[in-house]
Amino acid sequence: MTPKSIIGFILTLVGLVGLIYGGIDFTKGGVAQASFVYLILGGVLFFAGISLIRTTKG
Repeated sequence: MTPKSIIGFILTLVGLVGLIYGGIDFTKGGVAQASFVYLILGGVLFFAGISLIRTTKG
């Protein structure tokens, strides 16, 4: 594994945790801005990690 793919894997995991936490907070009635921040940042990190893994060869 190259350092780029390791960083992509970490970004994917952190993004997934953010999406899960934001989703749980949102479904429990947390309509505050924090829920949306977790969802948006989680989505950005998740898709950035997936794209970094895809573009890394090896």
